[in-house]
Amino acid sequence: MDGGTQYNLRTVEEVFRDFKGRRAGLMKALTTDVGDFYEQCDPEKENLCLYGYPNEQWEVTLPAEEVPPELPEPALGINFARDGMQEKDWLSLVAVHSDAWLLAVAFYFGARFGFDKADRKRLFTMINDLPTIFEIVTGSAKKLAKEKSSVSNHSSNKSKSNSKARGSEPAKFSKSMQAKDEEEGLEEEEEEEDNEEHGETLCGACGENYASDEFWICCDICEMWFHGKCVKITPASAEHIKQYKCPSCSNKRARS
Repeated sequence: MDGGTQYNLRTVEEVFRDFKGRRAGLMKALTTDVGDFYEQCDPEKENLCLYGYPNEQWEVTLPAEEVPPELPEPALGINFARDGMQEKDWLSLVAVHSDAWLLAVAFYFGARFGFDKADRKRLFTMINDLPTIFEIVTGSAKKLAKEKSSVSNHSSNKSKSNSKARGSEPAKFSKSMQAKDEEEGLEEEEEEEDNEEHGETLCGACGENYASDEFWICCDICEMWFHGKCVKITPASAEHIKQYKCPSCSNKRARS
């Protein structure tokens, strides 16, 4: 269904790049483009599938006609359950099937091009380092990030209390050296706290980690963070937004 694409993914890196492109397309369908996706999944239509493509695009269409298909096929008939479930539950179900399909396609390529045990393990490790689409759609990726952050903060607090205990011991250095060390320690702690606060933050659209050199914006409704480029918001336009609503929250309110 990839428009007659000829596959020549000979390395783990090439298969992983293909995986990330398809994953990005599927996440767009289920997050930033969820309004369009919802409308296209009309239960009155025939069995429909959600496809993600290597160019980060997505498509809702009929399954491949050839048997067997060139690639593993995604879940069939996702549109039939749309109106029989809560929207969030339906999107979560589509997300789970999308994760399963992505893995099937990646390891299909691995088998087709003769990846050995080490290559398959490396491919799985690279894939497993990314949050699943299900985790992004349900917000569990954000919860996991918060839990990691709280564990890091707890460890940091313990180390700070230990530092205080050691600080009560008789001083072995001059006052000037001690003052310098304390100043450097405060700077390091501030840097660590900033990394702990933002380092585990994931974009609600693409699922990638926070990077300090990129513009991010937070939805005032669901409190998820997004790359500005993923939701088409620039720093300049953000200055004029009093309350930002991400595409998913905007679409939910429009349909309610």
